[in-house]
Amino acid sequence: MTDKAEGAQTPRRKRTAMEVVRSLRQPKVAVTLALGFSSGLPFLLTGNTFGYWLRDEGTSLKAIGFISWVGMAYVLKPFWAPIVDRVDVPLLGRLGRRRGWMLLSQVLIALGLIGMVITGPEGGLTAIGACALLVAFASATQDIVIDAWRIEASSDSDEMGLLSSAAQLGYRVALLVADAAIIAAAEHFGWPISYVWMAILMGVGVAASLFAFEPARADEVMHAKAPLWTPRGFFDAVVGPFIDFFGKHKAVGLLMLAAIAAYRLPDFLMGPMYNPYYHDLGITKDTVAVVRAATGLPGAFAGIAVAGLFAVRFGLFPTLLVGSVLQGFGTAAFALLAYDNDPALFTAVMALDNFAQAFAGVALVAYMSSLTGLGYTATQYALLSSTYAFLGKFLKGFSGAVVEGMTPTHGLLGAYATAFIGTGLTAIPPILLFLWLARIHARQTKAA
Repeated sequence: MTDKAEGAQTPRRKRTAMEVVRSLRQPKVAVTLALGFSSGLPFLLTGNTFGYWLRDEGTSLKAIGFISWVGMAYVLKPFWAPIVDRVDVPLLGRLGRRRGWMLLSQVLIALGLIGMVITGPEGGLTAIGACALLVAFASATQDIVIDAWRIEASSDSDEMGLLSSAAQLGYRVALLVADAAIIAAAEHFGWPISYVWMAILMGVGVAASLFAFEPARADEVMHAKAPLWTPRGFFDAVVGPFIDFFGKHKAVGLLMLAAIAAYRLPDFLMGPMYNPYYHDLGITKDTVAVVRAATGLPGAFAGIAVAGLFAVRFGLFPTLLVGSVLQGFGTAAFALLAYDNDPALFTAVMALDNFAQAFAGVALVAYMSSLTGLGYTATQYALLSSTYAFLGKFLKGFSGAVVEGMTPTHGLLGAYATAFIGTGLTAIPPILLFLWLARIHARQTKAA
């Protein structure tokens, strides 16, 4: 059915609050929550948490910054997303295309984490970096298929918002586990044992993959397409998603991609430096873990809930704008700790950051999900999510070099503070871009 035909239908009745509450009891909501957890768990284990482990072993900030480039795997997702969209996994394909890819990627993540434990920093940065790269590529593949499943499993736009929120909640819980819980465990049991536990926790995703169902309506669209190994099928898989996207959005699509690319810069740019910052501030692992545990989950709950309500009440573009402002202030606030690392201030800054990142995350995920088309779900969402990750993940590799470069003139803590303030200011470009997009959207809506 075409978009025009859908638009000609009688407007769908808005769900009541009780209907929304009852929909939370659907099995696929629980599955999405678990898959969100599985998606979020590996992310920091090759990023911020990995940097903490390396800093504990005496690795330089510059090396930590550059090794964070293993996260560029998340940026390259569109290159193999067409395969995930169109090809069944050998042997595991009997589970279904989406479930087979989920299971394969989750097993590879667990094996990569065990490899990081076996090599360790003492085995050399090249060896442990290679294992981290395996985890990052497998994690990026898992993200491709889980994002596609979440969108295809949604029966309507309301349910897409519900499943997006469930995925974000699971994702934020996993970030807390891979950030606060693992740091507390590392303090008492060491990093290797803590990483082994993270590998075991990937079993949550494995169980969710086994309980998930294959989205039937997406299968129908895929079966109508030519096989990937034919010239027509290959062209449709690789080029079709771009033709479909720009066919719908025209030149405005480029503006959308620019806004998405800049949106999470405040979150990404200083990412590898957060845990080394706490280390150099002299904050103990137990304190970091306790504060993150106390603020992480409540902040995520509050950010997700408020973002959802705000979007319903005021619309998606105002939600994106508020999320960008919150991110800027949340990131810049870390500069205060360079002058006073009192536990109360540390807790307040962490609470603000957790709330801001959860709020902005829901806004961006909902916006990107709304831009995908059935039949190209995995590839288009991979393109959009890699767009928002590319610029930040590339630039964050220089974060350690920037801090070390400013240290002779600003002092170590002063260099950190200056870098955090500068990173907070990167929220301004996406605010301007989304204001522009909001005006274009308003004009198009009025014309229609």
